[in-house]
Amino acid sequence: MTTNTTNTQQTTATADSHAGAAPAGTGYAPEHPARLNPAALAPEVYKAMVRLDAAANQGLDPVLVELVKIRCSQLNHCAFCLDMHSKDALAAGESVERIVQLSAWRESRHFYTEKEAAALELAEAVTLLTEGFVPDEVYELAAKHFEEAELAHLISSVIVINAWNRFAVTCRSVPGHYTPGQFKGHNA
Repeated sequence: MTTNTTNTQQTTATADSHAGAAPAGTGYAPEHPARLNPAALAPEVYKAMVRLDAAANQGLDPVLVELVKIRCSQLNHCAFCLDMHSKDALAAGESVERIVQLSAWRESRHFYTEKEAAALELAEAVTLLTEGFVPDEVYELAAKHFEEAELAHLISSVIVINAWNRFAVTCRSVPGHYTPGQFKGHNA
């Protein structure tokens, strides 16, 4: 989930147009309903998250931010955020190939710059905090590629997408209905 996401609109649109079921005769599993809509039920928390997300991403390359958000969402198994950030990355000019390779970026390192690889490694360490904290060498590598303020924003961006992932996974936000830029200009 990002700054421009409104679960209220997404949940309402999903309920109205799909009613929790895949089109008849497709052979696909039925679409699960969302458990609840935190944007509607805790609007001040949601608005604060939107503002925090916007602040976290300031000064960072938008495509890099999308790559990091996709990778964190993969690790957290957040289908809603994977759908959103993959679409946003494509709309921002990212290639399908680089998005597809993110789950195995270490084996396909040649698709990414050293700076992107350092950001992805740091994002993984922060996301998987209980698997060894954030090793000094991972932090130091990122610090070689990012100025201190930029690094602080990158870490903040990783923390915020992890929070959004937890909202979306817990609330079972429904993937597949997001359109790039769908909520641009939405005031929080």
